[in-house]
Amino acid sequence: MSLPAPPPVSHRREIVRLAVPAFLALIAEPLFLLADSAIVGHLGTAELAGLGVASAALITAAGIFVFLAYGTTSVVARHLGAGDERSAVSAGIDGLWLALGLGAVTAVVVALAAEPISAVFGASPAALEQATTYLRISALGIPAMLAVLAVTGVLRGLQDTTTPLVASVAGFGTNIVLNLVFVYGLHWGIAGSAWGTVIAQTGMGAALVAVLLVRARARHARLRPHPARVLAAARTGIPLLVRTLALRATLLVTTWVAASLGDVPLAAHQVALTVWSFLAFALDALAIAAQAITGRALGAGDRQAVRVAMGTMVRWGVWGGLVLGLVLVALHGVIPALFTTDPAVQEALGAALVVVGLGQAVAGYVFVLDGVLIGAGDGAWLAKGMAVTFIAYLPLALAVRAAGSSGSATHDVVVLWLAFTGFMVIRGVVLGWRARHDDWMVIGAR
Repeated sequence: MSLPAPPPVSHRREIVRLAVPAFLALIAEPLFLLADSAIVGHLGTAELAGLGVASAALITAAGIFVFLAYGTTSVVARHLGAGDERSAVSAGIDGLWLALGLGAVTAVVVALAAEPISAVFGASPAALEQATTYLRISALGIPAMLAVLAVTGVLRGLQDTTTPLVASVAGFGTNIVLNLVFVYGLHWGIAGSAWGTVIAQTGMGAALVAVLLVRARARHARLRPHPARVLAAARTGIPLLVRTLALRATLLVTTWVAASLGDVPLAAHQVALTVWSFLAFALDALAIAAQAITGRALGAGDRQAVRVAMGTMVRWGVWGGLVLGLVLVALHGVIPALFTTDPAVQEALGAALVVVGLGQAVAGYVFVLDGVLIGAGDGAWLAKGMAVTFIAYLPLALAVRAAGSSGSATHDVVVLWLAFTGFMVIRGVVLGWRARHDDWMVIGAR
């Protein structure tokens, strides 16, 4: 796509002001899983494989509600751009109540169905036992996870990405300490890792909710739940929910394929996916800035500002992905030893990380455009686009599963990640086509 001329310095500073704290906060979230993977990985291959299954299920259970952050950011930013900060905060409170309700229901379902959910992936009996233990305990932290999503979305819409950063750093530090104490100090095994993460997530959620309540009172915003408004917030989030379900389905199918290849490929895939998620969250910082800037600019009726900022962020996203990818390729022989002592897993993981690194430039392009369209409130189109992308990817994943194990875990994991990189390329083509048009640039507070 043709990009507009470089923006004024003030626009670049605004992007940096929002993106840098967002970057630091976003990488803290996958660091939860990186810490868990490093600590649990030294317990054994079955434990690491079990964590891979449980993490995929847990992230899906909470991640499908990411619209609580993304949709709220767009709505709040539009009200802010239109000069109505009280309505902006009130909309955020509606999102928080919705998050708490959804979190409570989801936690009960996941806890009660932990074993059958884990069994869906077809992992070995040893890995299944570990996955069930981790998932059943971790379900307790889902309400806090969704509350963090909702409040973070409000703060981003208010152009504040620093407060979520502070909460994330505190939560990550607490998670590391508790995991070390519970897993190695008290010898609780994988259950200790789960408990440490639950406690850290709950603390983050409580702190962020307290911040939002203080801001709401200062602006005399309503605090009590209003059923009609909460339901309206839910309806607004449905298209983004569909988009997220299609994305999560892609990740679940990929893990399902990895599980069919054996414990070693599954363990290697788990760490590779965690590293990919870490890099994705790092690149997603620009997408967060895109959401906030796009929503505010359209709320103020300034389409040109959207085009200018989008051009800059796309360039930064591609170059940022390229740099991160090359660093990962350079370190692909060092990273595996941080997560496992199994030589077979180390070899397979190292090869997978090369593929992950080479695909990061495409990822940077995809994440920025996704953020721009989310910020514009283009959820209905994003839902359709992601569904089409998933359908196009499915034959690739099924072909890898149908081929089965080749006898080489390294070969199997590389082929799987080449297929997943194909998914990202398809997604980039779909989003790039939409970004060329102007239909999504609707101005106004709503």
